[in-house]
Amino acid sequence: MKIAFATQDKVHIDAHFGSAKTIVTYDVTTDGHKFVQAFDFGGDLEEDGDDDKLAPKLEAVRDCAILYVAAIGGAGAARVVALKIHPIKVPRAELIEDVLEKVSGVLKGTPPPWLRKALAKDRPRSYDFAQDDEVAHE
Repeated sequence: MKIAFATQDKVHIDAHFGSAKTIVTYDVTTDGHKFVQAFDFGGDLEEDGDDDKLAPKLEAVRDCAILYVAAIGGAGAARVVALKIHPIKVPRAELIEDVLEKVSGVLKGTPPPWLRKALAKDRPRSYDFAQDDEVAHE
């Protein structure tokens, strides 16, 4: 599962999605995590309601299942959710490494329903109609 983090320093989840200097992405599995890519953003990053500046950030997180942020505006959150990405706001700056370890640990057990849904983001839905048909005729 691929996870993104809005960050100013590439170490902490400490940035508003719209004004983040960097988005870093990781692949997380039950065995651990692996850095994938850092997307650096320049220009005017102030929180000003300019939704056009979100386009490159949305592109950076497009294939992620979860996005961790310090904050996110309503329009940004709506656009992230429309991409079937689960945004998570952290109440205070957290180490990205700590969150990666927690997520990997949760994946080893029984993930909560919202996380199972995020895990299934890019998987095609499968349904065994033959099995359902057999049950219906019993």
